[in-house]
Formats: sequence, structure tokens, C-alpha cells
Amino acid sequence: MISISESAQEHFVKLLKDQPEGTDIRVFVISPGTAQAECGVSYCPPDAVEDDDISLEFNGFNAKIDQKSAPFLEEASIDFVTDQLGSQLTLKAPNAKVKKVDDDAPLKDRIEYMIQAEINPQLASHGGHILLLEITEEGEAILQFGGGCNGCAQVDVTLKDGIEKQLLEQFPGELTAVKDATEHQRGEHSFY
Repeated sequence: MISISESAQEHFVKLLKDQPEGTDIRVFVISPGTAQAECGVSYCPPDAVEDDDISLEFNGFNAKIDQKSAPFLEEASIDFVTDQLGSQLTLKAPNAKVKKVDDDAPLKDRIEYMIQAEINPQLASHGGHILLLEITEEGEAILQFGGGCNGCAQVDVTLKDGIEKQLLEQFPGELTAVKDATEHQRGEHSFY
């Protein structure tokens, strides 16, 4: 579920020495499955452990995870890096904003996951995003662009050379095309 590097484990052991006996760490996600998801690590004293917590054993401590956060912490990693600028604890949780779906999930769910986990974060740097409206019987994914993508002169390039290429490579034999249903004429609906 969560991997913690050796250097991060050593760091946690040092920090936990100054805490009351039996204190572990808690890894959690606030607002899991939303665009506002935030991951965190905190101390977890014995009286803060819930009956349904998942406990992962590491070298010298345990990591506690609440049931609500668990599916969003799949493939998460914690590392402790020291360089010329100092030391930093990093927590990466690629599934915090969207719960990972199984490989055998319905096509719509797998495409939606890819959009939320991979494509929309790329578009967000330009103020844009996409929504999956439907998948036709012919296997065409119908998308709607929003934010900075609506009315953008490069939307065709983004669709054909970026999004469509990415989706067709990921879902060969299941997806035949990707089409845009957005009204891209400049107007009141456009984002500026």
C-alpha cells in the first residue's frame, strides 16, 4: 500500500524517540477523491488508534491508516531526502484525488480515472480540464473541455496530438476515437 524509504524510516524513528511510548505515525488523506485532496503524516499516540485502522509494520514503528484514506493511498510513497538546501520529507500519493480502479473495471471508469489522474493535472497548468460525457456504441469517447481550454486556439492540437493519442494507446481495441463536444466559440461561456 505505502512504501517508506529507509531514510524516511530512520527519520521517523528519530522523531518518535521524543514522543510518548507506543506512538506511531498516521498517514492520511483529507478530502480523498476530490480535487482538494491533501495528504499528510502525523503522530499517532496509542489513544488515537481506531479499531478499524490498518497497521503497516516498518523498521521501529508502525504506520496507521484509516479505512477512508486507505484506497486513496494505494501506490503512495514517503521519502526523506537531504541535499545542499537541507532535508525534506516527501509524500507522493498519485491516487489521492481519484481512487484507483481495477484493470477489469468498466471502460468508462478506467477512462475517467485516467482523465482525473493523468490528463487533467496536465491541463490544469494551463487552467483547463476535460470531462468525459459519454462513450458511444462505436467506442468513441465524447469529451467536453472547460476552463482555459474553452475557446483556446490550440484545442484541436491538444485533443488530437495529446488526449486522443494518450487514450487510444491506453485502451487499444476498446476505444476507437476521441471527439470534442464543446462549443469553442468565444462568448459568455468562455473562461478568461
